[in-house]
Amino acid sequence: MSVSETGTGQAPRHSSVGEVPVTSVLSYHDAPIFSGEYSADDEALVALGYKPEFKREFSLWTTFCVSFAVLGLLPSFASTLYYGLGYAGTGGMVWGWLIAMVFIQCVAMSMAEICSSMPTSGGLYYASAVLAPPGWGPLASWLTGWSNWLVQVTGAPSVDYALSAMILATASINNPNYTPEAWHTFLLTTLIMILHAFVSSMPTKWIANLNSVGSTFNIIALFIVIIIIPATAMRESLGYPKFTASSEVWGTIYQGTEFPAGISILMSFISVIWTMSGYDAPFHLSEECSNASVAAPRAIVLTSAIGGLFGWFLQLVVAYTVLEDQIDSIIDSDLGQPWAAYLLQVLPVPATNAVLCLTILCAFSMGQGCMVAASRVTFAYSRDGCFPCSWWMARVNKTTKTPVNAVWFNAVIGILLTLLLFGGPAAIGAIFSVGALAGFVAFTIPIFIKTFFVADRFRPGPWNLGRWSRPIGTLGCAFVLLMVPILCLPSVIDGDLTPDLMNWTCLVYGGPMLGAVIWWIVDARKWFKGPKVNIEHLMIGRKAEDVGQIEGHVIEGEKVRAPVIRDDSDFEKEDKLSGSGSGSESDARARD
Repeated sequence: MSVSETGTGQAPRHSSVGEVPVTSVLSYHDAPIFSGEYSADDEALVALGYKPEFKREFSLWTTFCVSFAVLGLLPSFASTLYYGLGYAGTGGMVWGWLIAMVFIQCVAMSMAEICSSMPTSGGLYYASAVLAPPGWGPLASWLTGWSNWLVQVTGAPSVDYALSAMILATASINNPNYTPEAWHTFLLTTLIMILHAFVSSMPTKWIANLNSVGSTFNIIALFIVIIIIPATAMRESLGYPKFTASSEVWGTIYQGTEFPAGISILMSFISVIWTMSGYDAPFHLSEECSNASVAAPRAIVLTSAIGGLFGWFLQLVVAYTVLEDQIDSIIDSDLGQPWAAYLLQVLPVPATNAVLCLTILCAFSMGQGCMVAASRVTFAYSRDGCFPCSWWMARVNKTTKTPVNAVWFNAVIGILLTLLLFGGPAAIGAIFSVGALAGFVAFTIPIFIKTFFVADRFRPGPWNLGRWSRPIGTLGCAFVLLMVPILCLPSVIDGDLTPDLMNWTCLVYGGPMLGAVIWWIVDARKWFKGPKVNIEHLMIGRKAEDVGQIEGHVIEGEKVRAPVIRDDSDFEKEDKLSGSGSGSESDARARD
């Protein structure tokens, strides 16, 4: 990168956007102003339109640790066993996970490619605005932002609700006279949410170190559980063979729904999709990550790939040890937690307690990771005025250098969402399906735009898929289009469908999204122009009298407000106006 170094009394250094390896929202002739010693990451962020506001204290490992903590394989699997095992049985678990993971990996790789090109905490919301066709950027950004915020804000309460249920189920196992009540679960969930909010308000380095410890523990605990269950399973003492025959594991579809077996397997994908929905966390942490355009996309792909592989191992362990003729008793257990019911069915009580304790500790780490990721998303959207009182949520605490206000806003919303548990299992279960559906929609909007509208005009970052970009993006988009209606189906149909068995995903997700659409039509379209940039920059080729001086920096008089996608015709017009010609080295880089 050709930059002029800054010294005392020297002019501020600047860099051509065409030389920065990111998809900039500025004109390719612009020169962002660097008023100090900026790293390459900070220069890339300035080219994207933002002043660096966070300390870059996340590495590839710690970024991966946060996303793996958000993924939380063991607690995620435990939380969604009701859908994986309950909808399609062992056959659906083992085949469903494999099939779904192929397509989820396509989504993850396409997202990573976008992240490398636009490493900013706005993530998918920012990318949608930049990549959308002219005039459609604000709407694409608006819909992506609200859908992504819904998955983020439901992440921590869904994890913490499942965590509370596991804690109370453990208490019930060890004290048969105790039966958990709904209000017990609500109060415990609220306490855990508050604890997570306090932890997520700490300085970035503390959070990074804590998540590193938590993710390491998650990985170790996963290995321990995968070993403990087959080693201590007492199937033989119950009159069963040591392990279920492979023909039954892979060939038996449990009819947990009133739909055909194929649809039941697709419905069981909610377990996979919700479990694997945390791999976008590195995108939102990219402004706090060093070497972000490489480390963040790598963390995305590693999280999805490693999580998918070890998640499948856990599926196999359960599929080969569960009592195949006792699935109903697991799903309908009075413990209120299928994972605890399964463990108590196949393991002695001491081993059950050990596995539950490991799961509980992993779930606590996962919930905290979800809270951190959600706060960064809320901060990024508030920075652009997406929410009422955005000015308050967009503040960075001067002491911790973290978005503390955004943390507590999400915590309050999450606590209110857990009131759904008083509506019964189907109502509280909606926060799991909403997380899967909202995440998929948000993940796919920018991927769809890039794949089918931008195509060869997309400027990839250092990490990219090359010629495989479009095929992989197409597979990911096709899978999402298939799964969106599937995730909204109830498990029963016709006369058996009652309010307590209804899939309330349409209401819990569709209600806020409908409100966002109405808000857009009535008012937001008049003032929301997409992600706002907050830097001053020099527009090369302008006359000297059009350029002002503010605090010693040469800047253009008005800030850029809406990102645009530029094509070769734009470059040719600017070349004619500026007289720079069309064959320069910088032009070639800009069109690359």
